Amino acid sequence: MKLTALTTAFLFGAGTAMAAGSHAGGHGHDDGQMAGHGHADMMQVGQPGTLEEASRTIEITMRETSDGGMLFEPGDLNFKPGETVRLRIHNAGEVDHEFVMDTHENNEEHRKLMQKFPEMEHDDPNAIRLAPGETGDIVWSFANTGTFQFACLIPGHMEAGMHGPIHVQSN
Repeated sequence: MKLTALTTAFLFGAGTAMAAGSHAGGHGHDDGQMAGHGHADMMQVGQPGTLEEASRTIEITMRETSDGGMLFEPGDLNFKPGETVRLRIHNAGEVDHEFVMDTHENNEEHRKLMQKFPEMEHDDPNAIRLAPGETGDIVWSFANTGTFQFACLIPGHMEAGMHGPIHVQSN
């Protein structure tokens, strides 16, 4: 119970649209719904979109390197405000990885919480966790200009290189 109360307090206290559940549930965020969030669907990085709204598909690969590093390919992402895209994410690695989009500050808070509770599970529309060989989609509408972050928040993965910028700019 202590874990649940602390997790709940953190998730709602951080002012983000995170919810308890399972990262594994991120395979099909193309319905535009965030169960239980009502008017809180919008995050600083945007909100779930629908596949019909997606103007393009971005292929993203997660993997480990021979020298012990971990990375995303491509290492940075660029979008326009109002653009809806399908992010097709593939885990080409040998261990579980996740892809989480948010502000740098929110990802850092989430990363620290996951270090304390590595088995913590979520069902966030801005995130997906994939086992080796799995592929999944996030359909997302970017609303605000700015620089955001994508990262793998599994303990040790971000530190091994699994993070990059999301640039949302008009030009």
